[in-house]
Amino acid sequence: MTVKQLKYLFFAASFLLLIFMLLMTRKAGITCDEVLHYNHSVSVYNYFATLGRDKSSLDTPVTHLQYYGQSYDNIVTILTKWFGISDIYGFRNIMSVLAGWLTVMITGAFAIWLEGYGAGFLVILLFGLSPVFLGHSQNNLKDVPFALGYIASLYYIHKHLVSPVVNRKYIALLILSMAFCISIRAGGLVLICYLFFFFFIYHGIKILKEKKIDIGLTGKKLASISVISVSAYLLSMILWPYALQNPLLNVYKSYKVMAQYPDTFRQIFNGKVEWSDFMPWYYLPEYIVITIPIVVLLGLILFFIFSKKTFISWKAFVYGGLLFSIFFPILFVILEKANLYSAWRQFLFVYPGIILVSAIGFIWLFRIIRKKYLLWIAGLFFVLISIDPLKFMLKYPEYSYIYFNQFVGGVEGSYGRFENDYYFVSLKEGSEWLKDYLKEKRPGQPVKVMANFSVQWFFRDHPEIQNGYIRFEERNMSDWDYAIITTRYIPPLQLINKTWPPDNAIKVIFADNVPVCAVIERKSKNDYYGYKALEEGRTKDAISFFERAIKENNKDEMIYFNFASALMDDGQAVKADSYLHECLRINPDFDLALMYLGNIAASDNKPDEAEKYYDMVIKANRRYLDAYVELSKLLVSRNAVESRRLLMTCLELDPGFKPAVVALADSYRNSDPETARKYDEMAKILK
Repeated sequence: MTVKQLKYLFFAASFLLLIFMLLMTRKAGITCDEVLHYNHSVSVYNYFATLGRDKSSLDTPVTHLQYYGQSYDNIVTILTKWFGISDIYGFRNIMSVLAGWLTVMITGAFAIWLEGYGAGFLVILLFGLSPVFLGHSQNNLKDVPFALGYIASLYYIHKHLVSPVVNRKYIALLILSMAFCISIRAGGLVLICYLFFFFFIYHGIKILKEKKIDIGLTGKKLASISVISVSAYLLSMILWPYALQNPLLNVYKSYKVMAQYPDTFRQIFNGKVEWSDFMPWYYLPEYIVITIPIVVLLGLILFFIFSKKTFISWKAFVYGGLLFSIFFPILFVILEKANLYSAWRQFLFVYPGIILVSAIGFIWLFRIIRKKYLLWIAGLFFVLISIDPLKFMLKYPEYSYIYFNQFVGGVEGSYGRFENDYYFVSLKEGSEWLKDYLKEKRPGQPVKVMANFSVQWFFRDHPEIQNGYIRFEERNMSDWDYAIITTRYIPPLQLINKTWPPDNAIKVIFADNVPVCAVIERKSKNDYYGYKALEEGRTKDAISFFERAIKENNKDEMIYFNFASALMDDGQAVKADSYLHECLRINPDFDLALMYLGNIAASDNKPDEAEKYYDMVIKANRRYLDAYVELSKLLVSRNAVESRRLLMTCLELDPGFKPAVVALADSYRNSDPETARKYDEMAKILK
């Protein structure tokens, strides 16, 4: 094909991809992060609208959102306010798609600069076959715009550095790109480091190659990147209230928070539930490999196979910088043992670079194939390995972001082994279905609907429907009529054994033959009435209610647990023990039941049995701090060193956990009174 034909093909493919992305948003849900960031963006808007008097955006102890620049969220909210847009999340979907599409276009431009319009066209094609990226492009106004800023900055960094002159256009675009990236997340500051690092690498290579130095041009370039860095840094704070309070210190604080995020989350990885700050080093690389389409991974392999022959002139520097920008952030968080969660969405910013490298790998392959029939075979193979991701997106557009490739057997093969709907996107479909169901079954009647994340937006026009939040395992401890529950935080064994969704699910939403959300109808409230009676000390009533609840539902571990608590209060220890073991039959890692059994064994003077249960608690949930303390008490008389090690581990998890400090003091009480006194003093200042 001629260059002109390839150019038309590139722009035609770009337009078609935009249409495809917009069509995908027709069913787009609302992510859990989107709700939080939108609410914060309203606080940011109020900060500026009141000229700084409304300071709610500066005080976010729970969400930590003051540390996010989230400029794109803020811009979108400003537009909704200025133009009176009522469909807030629908507009956000469109703006998210715009950010995703611009990311594609910038990456395409990068490819065209390096290898021509054929490479640009392949970039469009590979993005169009990327369910995870396109899925996030529907409703992720944080990670996708950050990816846009990152790839745009890399593009203009390289264009600026290799240019034989100081180009003002490149300088302006680089300032805007870097400022945009930093204004979303403080981690974008790494681009300033890249800019100087690449500058010295490029000019160092040039000096070694040419055996001379162009002092005039080098000096101008150095001055320009200094201006770019300062300008981008200052510009990034325009819509960031927290940074504006102290442009130097607060941006640094934000970077530190982003590097080691303070909140941790339990998630499924390789079939085991673990806290996000204890993920193995390969968490991020493994997630990337099993969720990127195989066709993209093949292009990466081709790039490395053919790279030695194709690295020439200034392109070697650009390809090296591109690879560095992909692998350095991944290697950095592995070495830093960063707190990682929600698959690799926080690292979507490396994906445009991966796509670019993959597209170039295919271009190099096609260029060395001389025989037409071999080109047809290669093209046919490309099409065949592209079917799986395309088919998934066409069938489940709103759930594209949960895609897994054939390495793990797709979404169906990953079920119970990895998180799927970690962003709670399926709550929309569940809520829309329930609204229609209630309209037919209980029109206008008061109804209590709970969910494992906020569904307030979906029921905003239905005042008769009261909604709130519940944890699935604690569902019988709240008063509700219907519940909408996604797979997030469901124990993996229940997913694998298909004991979830529960029997009283009246609607199950599937993706790739596995359930991602269930709408549950409460047939009886005996479980709730039993819990209330237990809470109020009406033990006999509680037992009566739980007896009926068990007959109605024998697959809810919390009913058994609460029933066991009531039986213990009533002196029926043997029966209580049997019900606690029923809890473990349903959920072997149910830490509350394991802890209760440990406490019972300890009170019955069965230390070996108690140790076993406390150890099981820690293995099931390493942040169950009381288990460390109780286990240490059992060990202190015969193994004080191990006892104290447990307590120190506990305090590493939570330095302010007073029972552990008290237990440490007690462990030294007889052997080292002075050390015991120091821990006693420490305990006094803790709550």
